Amino acid sequence: MYAVEFAKLWHKLSKEMKHHMESSLSPSLTESQLVVLEFIMNNDRVKPSDLIEFLSTTPAAVTTLIDRMEKNELIVRERDSQDRRIVWIHLTDKGLAEGKRGLEIRQQYLQDSLSRISAHNQQVLIYLLGKIAHEKLSS
Repeated sequence: MYAVEFAKLWHKLSKEMKHHMESSLSPSLTESQLVVLEFIMNNDRVKPSDLIEFLSTTPAAVTTLIDRMEKNELIVRERDSQDRRIVWIHLTDKGLAEGKRGLEIRQQYLQDSLSRISAHNQQVLIYLLGKIAHEKLSS
């Protein structure tokens, strides 16, 4: 009954956020690259294979994304000193700065969006989205 309306609103919100993020992050960063930078910032060690599962994508897509990020000096690849088959991805200083900038842009956008409703309704919204996300994860 409410699924159609939910889908329309979800699509509208997602589209607006994506547009805002892409325009605010450009030209030095994309939203996909921000997701990768955030993942690296939150994990001690990251291999390209870790990104395949996290991004739910293919090895080829991850390689292309990492290649672009390395070309833009956001990350570096380093071989493991003990096992040369393993490649680790590390942030550069530029990557860390761009990651922080991107997270601030996203945080401000979400704060501005949520400020349209009361603090109580923000809590309810987060609770309800958590219930939806949990149901999806456990099914």
